[in-house]
Parts: sequence; structure tokens; C-alpha cells
Amino acid sequence: MKFSLNNLTINQKLALIIGSLGFLAVFAGSPYKGFTSTIDSEELATIVEKEVDHVPPEELAGWIITGKADYRLIDLRKESEFLEYHIPTAENIQLPSISDGQLNRTEKIILYSDGGIHSAQAWFLLKANGYKGVYILRGGLEDWKDKILFPRLPDNAPPTEVAAFEKAKLVSTFFGGSPQIGGAAASGVPAMALPKLEAPAGVQPKAGAAKKKKEGC
Repeated sequence: MKFSLNNLTINQKLALIIGSLGFLAVFAGSPYKGFTSTIDSEELATIVEKEVDHVPPEELAGWIITGKADYRLIDLRKESEFLEYHIPTAENIQLPSISDGQLNRTEKIILYSDGGIHSAQAWFLLKANGYKGVYILRGGLEDWKDKILFPRLPDNAPPTEVAAFEKAKLVSTFFGGSPQIGGAAASGVPAMALPKLEAPAGVQPKAGAAKKKKEGC
């Protein structure tokens, strides 16, 4: 069977990064020149194993709906992708700039990318550099689309799934999504138009270009 990073879970990707002796090669090059730090590999491995570093899409959606504001949601993708669509309240900080002072070590930081590998890299980089409250959106933007924007109720679903889907429909509608009923979900992201970038009612988007002052040394 052909090996592919895309087939790994976020936990497996994180474990691969943590256990790899070639970690410096992952972050080699000018964006990370001069980066040095110490890490507790056992502590990080425990965090990965217990999944305390993950935020489910449904939980993040609830935070946005209720106006929770004690976190910063960071979209790691390219600016063009961010401008095409991003999760409400997200800011665009790309991986090479993730530790240049825009984020505060005391903040609760939620990272996401398309799938998970860039989030895993950014998570490791921030944790290794002393950031404590760093989390990853489980499944990245792919799971956000599947579970929040385009939830699907399969044919012949049991009553428990029907009840859960009724709640998912309300959340999907709030974010401008399109709940799906019946049929099998296509492989990968549903081929559907993404919502426009206007924030849902009651949600104040954060300015992606705004940058916080750099921390002192």
C-alpha cells in the first residue's frame, strides 16, 4: 500500500513530527533561521495521545455562535485561499510567520489548515517555543466543511442520528451552509459552493491584517 501523509490522522502526524529525528529538516530554510528552543518530548507525546490539544469543529462552531472571545483562531493557509473562504473570526497568519510576535504566549490559540499537516507543524513550533495554550481544529477546514457547512444525513439513519442532524441543520444554516439528506457523501470535500464571507448574524469578524504588538524578550 502506498504511504501518504493524507491518510494519517492529526495525532499520527503530530507523533511523526515529534518522533522524527529530522525535525530540523522540516523547519529548515530562511523562515525558521535562528529558531532554537527546548521541548519536553514526553509531555508533548502525552498531549497527543490524550487529544487534549484538539478542538472539535462542533465545539468551535458553538463558541462562534455564542460570541466566545477568549481565543484566537488562526488560518495557516495562503492569503488567496483565506480570502476565498475562512471560518468566521479567523485571522490569516501563515506558517513561516507563526512565531514572529503576532501571537502572545498567554493566549488560547486555535490553529487550522486544509487538513492537518501545517497545523501540526505550527502547533509543534509554538509549543516548542513556549506557547502553552495551543490547540488544533480537529480535521481542519475539511472537517469544518463536512460537519458544519455540509452535514449529511444518510439514508435509513437511526432516530439518534436524525435528532443530531436536526441540530446540525441549525448550525449549518447559521454559517451559510447547506445540509444534505440521503445518498453517500463524496470522497473529500463536497462539491458545493462555499458560503460568502459575510459573518453570520451577531458575529464580529476579526481583522486578519491586524497584528498585536510583539512581546518583549
